[in-house]
Amino acid sequence: MAKKVIGNLKLRIPAGRATAGPPVGSTLGQWGLNMMDFINPFNDATKDLMGKDVIVHIQVFEDRTFAWKSLGQPVDDMIREKAGIQKGSGKPHTDKVGKITRAQLEEIAEVKKDQLNAIDTDGAVKIIAGTARSMGVEVTD
Repeated sequence: MAKKVIGNLKLRIPAGRATAGPPVGSTLGQWGLNMMDFINPFNDATKDLMGKDVIVHIQVFEDRTFAWKSLGQPVDDMIREKAGIQKGSGKPHTDKVGKITRAQLEEIAEVKKDQLNAIDTDGAVKIIAGTARSMGVEVTD
């Protein structure tokens, strides 16, 4: 019989640098989980992405155990990295802050294809292009 899930947590943590302090310690502590059982494996698994943020989903079970999955770098961070900008636009439809090419969108789509709700690469590129446009980044061919 499967364990009963009592909580689903989503965290954005710096890769390879999780500590017992916030946000990890305070979040896991609320659920009565052992922080070090998460922190050490997380830091080992994400040390190759050092310096970037990583999205993590944690399922908390009734017996105070948990399972976690790293989803990698968020799409908006990848877009900002490819476009060479610090942040998105406050008025994305009028103030454009950068440009990104279709080839760069395809690179992002290949990395994130398992996590997007798309049938093929073209659909994934369209999803990521929409995110870029909503950030004020102009999509060029």
